[in-house]
Amino acid sequence: MPESGRKNFSMKSVIATTAKIIDRIKAYPSVAHLIRATERFNDRMGSQFGAAITYFSFLSLIPILMVSFAAAGFVLASNPELLAELINKIVTSVSDPSLANTLENTVNTAIRQRTTVGISGLLVALYSGISWMGNLREAVRAQTRDVWERNPEDKEKVYFRYTKDFISLTGLVTALILTITLTSIAGSAQQSIVNILGLGDIAWLRPALTIIAMSISIAANYLMFLWIFWMLPKQRPNTQALLKGTLLAAIGFEVIKFIMTITLPQLARSPSGAAFGSIIGLLAFFYFFARLTLFCAAWIATAKENK
Repeated sequence: MPESGRKNFSMKSVIATTAKIIDRIKAYPSVAHLIRATERFNDRMGSQFGAAITYFSFLSLIPILMVSFAAAGFVLASNPELLAELINKIVTSVSDPSLANTLENTVNTAIRQRTTVGISGLLVALYSGISWMGNLREAVRAQTRDVWERNPEDKEKVYFRYTKDFISLTGLVTALILTITLTSIAGSAQQSIVNILGLGDIAWLRPALTIIAMSISIAANYLMFLWIFWMLPKQRPNTQALLKGTLLAAIGFEVIKFIMTITLPQLARSPSGAAFGSIIGLLAFFYFFARLTLFCAAWIATAKENK
């Protein structure tokens, strides 16, 4: 056989062997499930829905900031000493007199208009929060429906839809507060427990407490995602797939938080990062959260138990 023929035969043999190996890997149930979930996520515009959720999440921060300013206004109005100390810090820390005067006027305006800003902020926050929940619900349902198109009978009346979104938002906020509380307590309690017990010299204790704190945080994440995947889809998912997919989302969310904790301080060291790092970090956090949620919804919907 000519040299070129042997080379072609060898190349074809390598390609055929590689294809068989790939097909054998794809045949594994877990890999096949992952491929089905990825295909559904891409076919049903998971990335685009994730970007939309990120956009509405960022817009929802504006009324939250309004409520925060109003709350700060009530605190400062009832505490003249704290107000005087804040204004003094503004004047002394800002070198530009005009900028310091502007910030001082902003603080005084927030105090004078605290009631108006607070009420309007609460109303806008309620509306934007319900709208955000509606977008998240539609995105999750797009991944979990049997067909991509929404059936006409699935269309709900406006008042009924807003009521359901309000209840879902209340539950999600409750789960989120519980998640943050458990994570904060688990993280801050490590050092206190070690100091109280006088066990700071034990080398293996700190990693053990870190693992325990991470487990508590994952459990809190689990409650939040369980609420999302149980309440938002139109049709109830298979219980076994729901529990597995929720665990996958909880672990993935903990990985996202860990990566953001490491990368954001590094990003803030650059001049551009110092100026826009917090905005970029929030956008990245919302986007990864949305993509993770939608992908896990697709994973639950494409589980073998549902077939």
